[in-house]
Amino acid sequence: MTAQAEAAAAAPEGTGRPRPATVPPPATTTPATATGTGPAAGADTDPSPGTDTDPSTAATGTDPSPGAGTEPGTAAPTTDPGTGRAAILRAARRAFALRPYAEVTLRGIAADAGVSASLIVKRFGSKEQLFAAVADFGPAADALFGAPLPELGRHLVHTLVGQRRAQQGDPLLRVVFSLGISDERSLLRDRFQEQITDRLATLLTGPDAALRAELIAAQLIGLGATLSIHRTGAASQAPPERLADLYAPALQRLIEG
Repeated sequence: MTAQAEAAAAAPEGTGRPRPATVPPPATTTPATATGTGPAAGADTDPSPGTDTDPSTAATGTDPSPGAGTEPGTAAPTTDPGTGRAAILRAARRAFALRPYAEVTLRGIAADAGVSASLIVKRFGSKEQLFAAVADFGPAADALFGAPLPELGRHLVHTLVGQRRAQQGDPLLRVVFSLGISDERSLLRDRFQEQITDRLATLLTGPDAALRAELIAAQLIGLGATLSIHRTGAASQAPPERLADLYAPALQRLIEG
């Protein structure tokens, strides 16, 4: 996948596009508190090999869990003994990003994840249910928005950077792979709009909340894309606290309006 695809951070297109009847909605999530972060079943990573998911770790079976962080926005990976769930999700994100929905098979995902197709059925039930987990941004929203508004700018940076480093993947960036796509993968745009942008807008106070929420989402996607492009650059070596010092003030201005 090219850097150009990663850098695409256009606002999600309209949510009026018909959704596939076979894809079940994601489970309802409950907003998290300001403590630890990290997605669970719908853990979010960028599905493109060589961008946010390290192919060498694709089948390691790590499954980050909420609340594992030891500092704001930092998640510590936990093991996924014997389940293969995290490896399956990473492989599924890559598959759905790189190929049309109809061409993705459970056998192909299983081969990439290093598990059997029957294990995918056991863990997720069907291709449609697996895709619903891939398209679910709810756990990412719980982690990203789990701080009071006066502290939210720094928390957003800590959370995004912490999840990327702990989980070898970005919590939001996969949405760019749905741009210009009209098949079932357009659900990624709809879910992002509902679970990230619209949810953030309801948290903000003051005028232009929807506009400010979209601009905050754009800055978060842009940060993720930049960290992916410069995988061995200065930002990849900088501590999250320093990144927050430099990047959070612009986010906080949008948060406060």
